[in-house]
Amino acid sequence: MIEYYGYIKALHLIFVVTWFAGLFYIPRLFVYQIEAYHKPSPEKEILGKQLKLMAKRLWFIISWPSGILATLFGVLLLIANSSLLQLGWMHVKLAFIVLLWIYHLKTNQMYKQLQNDDVRYSSNFMRLWNEGATFILFAVVFLVVLKSSINWIFGVIGIFVLGILLMLGFKIYKRIREKNPEA
Repeated sequence: MIEYYGYIKALHLIFVVTWFAGLFYIPRLFVYQIEAYHKPSPEKEILGKQLKLMAKRLWFIISWPSGILATLFGVLLLIANSSLLQLGWMHVKLAFIVLLWIYHLKTNQMYKQLQNDDVRYSSNFMRLWNEGATFILFAVVFLVVLKSSINWIFGVIGIFVLGILLMLGFKIYKRIREKNPEA
């Protein structure tokens, strides 16, 4: 299997990218679904039907298969190079991958609720939820690229700073939307 390591790694990276693409976009569709749910008829039904179809295609054609394949190729990489499991940064990375799967499964629960017109969250909550995958992505990229304990800790601190900046940006955007609902 070692002779195919580069191919497996390339496939792992491709499916990581497509998995994150799905995880970045599905909460945005949830925002639109929630906002459509509060519109008057027939706009509510027309938009709701189209957004449900878009979410279904994204979730089952891109997000789920990509997550499974990214994980499968990641496991194959660890089998081919089991010495990676001796490294501390890899343990932390795997913990973030578990966290990413928890995020994915919670997002799946939200998907099912919205497909059944069970609106439990606000569109503002979904805008915040949308940033969860971003934080995990930053953490994993810093871990994989820097590998040093000190350096990835600075990277994770950078993630928290990014989170604070995103929250501030979100608050500013919310104020702009309140003043101009078409923004």
